[in-house]
Amino acid sequence: MPRPEDSPWAVPVARLSSRAGQHQDVDDVFPAPDGIGDHVVGIKEGSDIRVTGSFDSIVDGLILSARISTRLQAECTRCLTPIDREWQASVTAFFPYEEPSTGRNRRDGRTGNHGMDDAEILAGEEESEDTYPLSPDGGFADLEALLRDTFAEHLPVQLVCRRDCRGLCPQCGINLNEHPEHHHELPDLRFAGLAGLKARLEQQQ
Repeated sequence: MPRPEDSPWAVPVARLSSRAGQHQDVDDVFPAPDGIGDHVVGIKEGSDIRVTGSFDSIVDGLILSARISTRLQAECTRCLTPIDREWQASVTAFFPYEEPSTGRNRRDGRTGNHGMDDAEILAGEEESEDTYPLSPDGGFADLEALLRDTFAEHLPVQLVCRRDCRGLCPQCGINLNEHPEHHHELPDLRFAGLAGLKARLEQQQ
């Protein structure tokens, strides 16, 4: 069975559980998990994801506030040009201490609420956006699911190479950004009948 500390996304946080109010900075690079996007727009598995922020301990768990950034691979939805650019997202996540016997949150495996009422104990979970588990011993926070969820949620649906992208010619598919003067002489369909009549008259003559 793999150990929590062997995960490439594991961050050691054991010292934070000693008491509420502890702080630990995070500035590290992790490999991108699989399953983020697709061939149209996504993040390549194994590419670098930088996490910069901090863990803060509260009564019932840890709060992670961070900025995460990586390289995004995509295709322009207008002209199909490959896109490789930096992509960033802010994240706030809650890692609760869990009581094995009941599944209720508690601090560092001890019973009781340490003088805190239920509202204060649950404050961290209510204020955070997402909840993720710590390792069974509370010593590691695994960021794999957090990274996957955050980027999958923030990936753009339609990405363009530039705001004024002209796209492809609908007749021949040429890139109009590279050939802005390109055009086709198309007949006006409103006069198609007259053109046919003209052709017949010319044949009769």
